[in-house]
Amino acid sequence: MDLLARDPDLDLSLRPRRLEEFVGQRRVKEQLAVVLEGARRRGGAMDHVLLLGPPGLGKTTLAHIIAAELGRGIRVTSGPALSRPGDLAGVLTALGEGEVLFIDEIHRLHPKVEELLYPAMEDFALDIQLGSGASSRAIRLELGPFTLVGATTRTGLLTSPLRERFGLFARLDFYPPEELKAILERSARILGVALEPGAAEEIAARSRGTPRVANRLLKRVRDYAEVAGVEVVDAATARKALELFEVDQAGLDRVDLAILRAVAERFGGGPVGLATLAQAVGESPETVQDVYEPYLLRLGFLRRTPRGRVITEAGRRHLGLAQETLGLL
Repeated sequence: MDLLARDPDLDLSLRPRRLEEFVGQRRVKEQLAVVLEGARRRGGAMDHVLLLGPPGLGKTTLAHIIAAELGRGIRVTSGPALSRPGDLAGVLTALGEGEVLFIDEIHRLHPKVEELLYPAMEDFALDIQLGSGASSRAIRLELGPFTLVGATTRTGLLTSPLRERFGLFARLDFYPPEELKAILERSARILGVALEPGAAEEIAARSRGTPRVANRLLKRVRDYAEVAGVEVVDAATARKALELFEVDQAGLDRVDLAILRAVAERFGGGPVGLATLAQAVGESPETVQDVYEPYLLRLGFLRRTPRGRVITEAGRRHLGLAQETLGLL
C-alpha cells in the first residue's frame, strides 16, 4: 500500500479552500496571512513564495489557497513537465494578470528553463533568443504581474540564483497527532463518516505526521466499516482496518519495513549507501530519500552517516530484532 500516492478525487474533495480552514502549520499561516494582506492592500502581485517540506504536508493545497485568497486563477505545472524553454514561455504568456503559477518539484527544472524564469520573476519579462549565430537577436516580451509559488522536497538541489528570487520561504513540517486528529474529523464530516474520537486518534497515530496519509487511511477505514456493516467507526474498527491494510502502530507500511529489514538483515545493520539500499527494496533512490527516509529518521529508526544509512536500536526493537541477531555485539 503506497501511503503517499496521490488521489486526485481525494485531494479535490477534502482540500481546504481558505487559509482559515487550513489546519496546522501555524507559523506558515501567520506569515502567509501578512504577505497576502499586504498584496491586497497594495493591489499588486504578491511576492513569489517557495514552499519547502516532505511530500503530503499541504504544499499544493497552500498554492491553491494563495490563489483563492488573492481572488485570482491558478495554473499548475511541475519542473519535469517544463523540459524546454518554449514550455515555460507558453505557460507564462498564457497567465492572466495577477494569476498564480504553481510549479511543483521546482528543483527539477532544466537549467535553460530556469534561466528563462529569472527575468520573469524579477521584471515580469520574457527574454527570447531568435535565430542563431551572427544573425541571432534577442527580444523582450512584457508579462503581466504574477505570483510564482514553487514547491520542493529537496531544498539542497535548488540553485542559489533561483532560491534568492523568492520573497518568502515557507517550511512545512510534519503534523502532531492532535492536528491530524482535527484534520481527520473535518474530512470525516465531508465524507459522511461517523468517526468516534478514539478512531480519529488511532488513524492519526499511524498517519506518519502527514495529512495526505491521514485522509487516505480514513478512506480505507471507511471502506472497511461499510463492508463490515459498522455504522459508527470506533477505535477497534479503525485498528482492524489498518491492520488489514498493513499499516502498523508506528504508521510504517511494507516499504518502510522493507527498508529497515534490508539495513538490519541484508547489510548487517549498516552502513549502506542510498543507491544500494534503494535497489534492495525495489525503489528509486529519490523515492527512498524523499518519501520514506524523512519519517524513519524522524522516528529515530534510521540514522544517516557519512558512510551510509544505519539502523538504530529503536529501529531494531521495532522489528523485534535483538542486537545479537545483527552481529553487533
